[in-house]
Amino acid sequence: MYAEIFSIIAPIIVCTGIGFAWAKMGYPYETDFITRLVTNVGAPCLVFSVLIKVDITLEMMAGMGLAALVSIIAFAVIAVPVLKVFRLSQRTFLPSMIFTNSGNMGLPLCLLAFGETGLALAISYFAVSVVLMCTFGPAIAAGSAKPGEFLRVPLIWSIGAALAIRVSEVALPVWAFKTADLVGGVTIPLMLITLGVSLAVIPIGNLRRSAALSVLRLGMGVFIGWGVAEVMGYEGVVRGVLILECAMPAAVFNYLHAQYYDNNPSDVASTVLSSTVLSFITLPLLLGFVM
Repeated sequence: MYAEIFSIIAPIIVCTGIGFAWAKMGYPYETDFITRLVTNVGAPCLVFSVLIKVDITLEMMAGMGLAALVSIIAFAVIAVPVLKVFRLSQRTFLPSMIFTNSGNMGLPLCLLAFGETGLALAISYFAVSVVLMCTFGPAIAAGSAKPGEFLRVPLIWSIGAALAIRVSEVALPVWAFKTADLVGGVTIPLMLITLGVSLAVIPIGNLRRSAALSVLRLGMGVFIGWGVAEVMGYEGVVRGVLILECAMPAAVFNYLHAQYYDNNPSDVASTVLSSTVLSFITLPLLLGFVM
């Protein structure tokens, strides 16, 4: 079991470490370009190719999407009063409590732990999470919402295209599938390397407060992921993927949104950094629990 857990964690730590070391050595890295490339091209191609080829039912995918929505709502229900009690800004800290790093860390972790079936289920969770994060995340940080913003998320269109092909049973040209598969293959390594670069350059704020919020983020994730899995009767791979995705650290996008809207970005960065470091420390226990 220990060897299996190490084989899952090691690639994630190594790839993230490459990005971290690269940034610390002062080498140039176009984080904004890579993030846009992964978000707008790589991730949609990965999602499309995986959903086309993986042996998983639409009901399982829809069930995971529903579980993701329920879990994220539960995060908000718990986090809002906690932040109020401690008089912490909802605009600053709420996104970090409800939007997890289900992409950069969650997707590779579920792939390594549960194979392509785990990746497909993780994509279902990630799809719901990224839509909410790209709509409500900026809305919370900016204090105002933009209806219809989710239609600008390329991931939504790639999921729709993949589902349409599966439902209609149309034969996809081989060249189209191989192209999507090839482009999508760069996504996970780039996600992890970019995560490492981001961790190396984001500033550190109030560590004591960030550590407490990190414990809340990860603990809440495990508890809610387990609870939703129990209520919905999930077992095996589905249960494991749901708990893993829920228990991921705060997403780096929370920092980017805070920086864009000038909403205490250093405080948000500290929470992202501390929750990620704590997550790496607790990953063996988490994997041992779900496996």
